[in-house]
This record gives sequence, C-alpha cells and structure tokens, in this order.
Amino acid sequence: MGLGSMIPGAHAREFAKCSLLCTVLLIFTRVSAAADMTSTLLIGGSKIDVTIESGEMKLSQAELMQWVKSAGEAVAAYYGRYPVPHVRIRIIPVDGSGIRHGQTFGYDGGLIKIRVGAQTSVDELANDWMLTHEMVHLSFPSMADEHHWIEEGIAVYVEPIARIQAKQMTAERMWADLVRDMPKGQPQPGDKGLDHTHTWGRTYWGGALFCFVADVEIRKETHNKKGLQDALRGILDAGGDITHDWEFGDALKIGDRATGTNVLSDLYGKWKDQAVEVDLASMWKELGIAAGGKSVRVVEDAPLAAVRRAITEPSSLKAGTSQTVSPSAVFVGRAVAGARRVL
Repeated sequence: MGLGSMIPGAHAREFAKCSLLCTVLLIFTRVSAAADMTSTLLIGGSKIDVTIESGEMKLSQAELMQWVKSAGEAVAAYYGRYPVPHVRIRIIPVDGSGIRHGQTFGYDGGLIKIRVGAQTSVDELANDWMLTHEMVHLSFPSMADEHHWIEEGIAVYVEPIARIQAKQMTAERMWADLVRDMPKGQPQPGDKGLDHTHTWGRTYWGGALFCFVADVEIRKETHNKKGLQDALRGILDAGGDITHDWEFGDALKIGDRATGTNVLSDLYGKWKDQAVEVDLASMWKELGIAAGGKSVRVVEDAPLAAVRRAITEPSSLKAGTSQTVSPSAVFVGRAVAGARRVL
C-alpha cells in the first residue's frame, strides 16, 4: 500500500487532541503487504513498539495503530503520563472477529500480547476495552500471587474511567456496566477473603469492588479533594510499575500517603482474611445512580453526587491540577520478514 493511499496528501496528519492535549502525528513509509509490521508510538517521553504479526487481517495497519494510540492516550489521561518508559506490544492475528486474550508481562521494560480476529471491524476496535485494561497493568508493581486480585481489580476499575477521561466513552455507560457487573465481586459461601479466595469473580470483580469502595471512602474522608486516582498516581510516581516487585503493604502505604488517609491499608486489613459484603444498593443510591434496565439515570441532588462526578472527571478539570502530555509521534514502516496480508 502506497503512502498516498494511507494519508491524504501524503503528509503526516495530526490526530485530535486527547484530554491531556496529547497530539499524535502519524508518519508512514511504503511497506510490503507481505511482511510483519513494526511501528513506534511515542507518548510524552514513553516509547511503544508495536509489531503486527504475520497473518490475514481485514484491518489496516493505520486502523490498528489508531487503536493502540487511543488506549495509550486513555492510560496517559488517568495517570498524567504513560506508565513505563518503553513497552512492546505484539498484535497476533487469529481466526474470527473481536479482541481477545490479552496478556501483560513486566520483563524487558514491559510486554503486551493481544490477539485480534482477522475479521475484526473498526467499530469493534473503537469499542474495545481490553487493550486499555492491559496497559493499566503496566502502572502497578508486580505482586505476590495471593494479591493478584489487586492487579486485576485496578485494571478492571481504572480502564473505563481512563477512557471517559480521554473522551472515549460516557460516564453513564460506565455506571450502567458497574451496576450490572459489580455484584460478581461479592463474596460467595465459603469465601475466606480476597487474599485466600482466587475465583474469577473475586479476583477481577472483587478487586474492582475494593477499588470502588476505596475511591468513595477516600473522597468522603478528604471532602472530595482526593481519590483513588491520586493514590495510584502516587504509587506510580514512587517507581511502582509492573517492572518492579513490591510488597503489597508498601504500595498501600504510599497510596495512603498520597491521599493523606489510611483508607487503603484499613480496607485491606478488613477484606484480606474475611468475606465482606458491600451494600451496593445503598452506594448507588447515595451516589445518585438509579438503574433502569440496561441503562442508568443519574440523580444530581443525591448525597454523594459530587463524588460520583469527581470519580470520572478529567484530572485537568479538578481544582489545583494542571498536567499535560508532550506532543507525540508515531513512526510506522519497519518491515519484518513474514507473510502478513491485508484482506
């Protein structure tokens, strides 16, 4: 495919600014369709090397790079920067359609493997959550196996908020999803606490439930001046990314220090060894979230309506914050021996 067919006027085109004023330029060179493609995306000071493995795909290289760019912008919006200096992403074509089976590793600076169906559409990429979820994993230190629930819980909870802050989805959609899915994280008979109950529901949604409750409690204690986002940024800024192994208690203390509370440590003390059921109905009511079928209605005069709004509000709009990501660029076009063909 020639340069002129990929970008009108054969020039690099400026993408729309994300909520952090992140401008991305795409520069393409002529590449054989019968080759793997390796591209480099720069977000602020971070480098993302993207390899599209050989195989038949309906999506173009430009469409896949836009998908990676959007996920990267969302994570940078939440954390104020991209979590690691360098990460490699391998996009692996598979049969069928849709995005599936992402994995994130901490070695060599960070590696994400994610499978994309050969018949996947642009709309499916635009609605995808999985790549953002995997990128969030980069932002928290590696934990011992018994604490895997916090790694997955953060990724589940932060992913939609990050996409909202990057203007990629609506808050109403997120709240509707959480009303539907948060009950999956509640303890079941025989539950022995998050550190000892490693079911799918407790690992992913139990971890997300912990994050949700912590977020609300931090905001209540700080009169809505701080939230979980501040705690997680504090952990990352202290060097706590996926490439480092940390003790869980140390991460919680740093997060608490960033918010001026003891919410994370106290909540973990209560939830680690015993089943704690959350009164979600009361929380939804206080936050002003009224369920109605597959959608929700927000109640603006609810007691914690301001907390609900603050959870998803872009950081740049919050009082006393001003943070942007430097302009970024994508360089695309290193051909690697292979047999990739665009359908």
